[in-house]
Amino acid sequence: MKTNPFAPRGDKHSIEEGSAFAPKFDADGLIVCVTTEAHSGDILMVAYMNAESLALTLDTGVAHYWSRSRNNLWRKGDTSGQVQRVVELRTDCDQDAIQIKVEAGGDGKACHTGRRSCFYRRVETASGDARLVLDID
Repeated sequence: MKTNPFAPRGDKHSIEEGSAFAPKFDADGLIVCVTTEAHSGDILMVAYMNAESLALTLDTGVAHYWSRSRNNLWRKGDTSGQVQRVVELRTDCDQDAIQIKVEAGGDGKACHTGRRSCFYRRVETASGDARLVLDID
């Protein structure tokens, strides 16, 4: 598979209004991906993709990511059974972020801590101090 099968980046108008998919990867070759549950719209996780993982996601219909901590390709669900089947893939206006809507397999949990979502804590402020509050899900 070629590493970057996407359209070349064009001018601002073609990127924002055109039909060519030309994702903008950062200096490390990554693009941020927000993963949401297709039916509820809940945010499950935020991860990164490189050109290969994005192409594999499009080709297979299963979410693939790039692990920055392990420095390798990661197919969601290979070890956990929580395979994420892609229902829809979107990009933002300047094509430097991806959103995928998924149906999560297994027990439906997305977080490595065993929770359904990686966003299980709420930030509260009191007297100018911020603290985390655990939400049970």
